[in-house]
Amino acid sequence: MVSTVQNTDVKQKDADRAVVVAVTSHAAFGADGGDDVYGVGVAFTLLQALQKVNERLLEENPAESLLFDIVLITTDSQQQQQSARIISSTRHYGLEVSRFCFSSEEDFIESLLKNNVQLFLSLDRNEALQASQRGVLSALLQQQTASCPSEQLRVLFCGDTVIRPDTSPAPAHHQAAQHFSAQLGEMRRRFGVLDSPLSIVLMTSRGGRESCGGALQKLRSRGVSVDEAYCLAGAPRGPILSLLRPHFLLSDVEE
Repeated sequence: MVSTVQNTDVKQKDADRAVVVAVTSHAAFGADGGDDVYGVGVAFTLLQALQKVNERLLEENPAESLLFDIVLITTDSQQQQQSARIISSTRHYGLEVSRFCFSSEEDFIESLLKNNVQLFLSLDRNEALQASQRGVLSALLQQQTASCPSEQLRVLFCGDTVIRPDTSPAPAHHQAAQHFSAQLGEMRRRFGVLDSPLSIVLMTSRGGRESCGGALQKLRSRGVSVDEAYCLAGAPRGPILSLLRPHFLLSDVEE
């Protein structure tokens, strides 16, 4: 069973234009934060960065409808019993969460589909994989996400997987990735080269310059211009990831 609670403290986004991002409550909040609220979790700076993009978009155009629409997903039965605490925690930290979804572990995919989620972010690899198999673009959050900046959303595309068409056993997942990247590219075009609250980076792990160039062309065909591009040509990606500190990497969940 899925239960959805609308956050009346937040102005609801345009359902036809908003980019719906779902984050698990386990990622958003951590241990006891005192005063009947949870502590901040791994995804806290990510939520702040998403909110910063919205704020800057509305500064540029108060009538802007292409905004991030944040949904918090809770499958943990203990946290569900403290649903009021989850809602109070978002209010306490000033997080712009539009809806709270409470469901069992078996039904959480239903909550993603019902809310038209375009990107699902979780700390649980199995959850991310299940969502990906049902055609919902998913990314696995890492503990390092907690140290990412809150003033700029950093998205890293892995050119070896998401960018390549017709190579995945789940074509719906690739269609979702293409749609999301197009929306992200449209958002990025709202800002100038400097001082953008959204940074898009491309990284190819395998192949040479031709592989990276092909990935760049595919992104550009969807209206996505990247801020930086890295061709690793087989080199380990750990050092560059620690330098870039992306909030999430859009790649095959199985990797």
